[in-house]
Amino acid sequence: MEFEVKAPILGFETISRMSLEKIDDLFMKLKNLDEDTPSFTLVNPFMLREYEIEMPLAFKCLLDLKEDSNVLILNIMIIHSPLENSTVNFIAPVVFNFDNKTMGQVVLDSSRFPDYGLADVISNFISKDSTQPQNSDENS
Repeated sequence: MEFEVKAPILGFETISRMSLEKIDDLFMKLKNLDEDTPSFTLVNPFMLREYEIEMPLAFKCLLDLKEDSNVLILNIMIIHSPLENSTVNFIAPVVFNFDNKTMGQVVLDSSRFPDYGLADVISNFISKDSTQPQNSDENS
């Protein structure tokens, strides 16, 4: 699905259109529609941990988010080998409004969300005996 970028991903301010493709329930791929790069691997944070955010009013207005908006919240993941060493940016989620096909990255107030890091290692959130998330019963 194609989205108009209303609040850019940090460091990629010139990108105006991106596509979101589902890989599976945990992972998605976000691609620049105007050039071959960049592309991002996104992860569903609700499948990894308890995750709650409070978006600033200005961000809500920018994406025209309402109480009943069809919203998806994902986090950028940096893939490492082995996969367990990959990192997730929980402090700056990417928010998608499916109703008007807009998206943006919001940076949360780290003083309000001290448990959310910029590069949290994913192995802290998956069980040691499998590659399945520890908190797989909760969805967005």
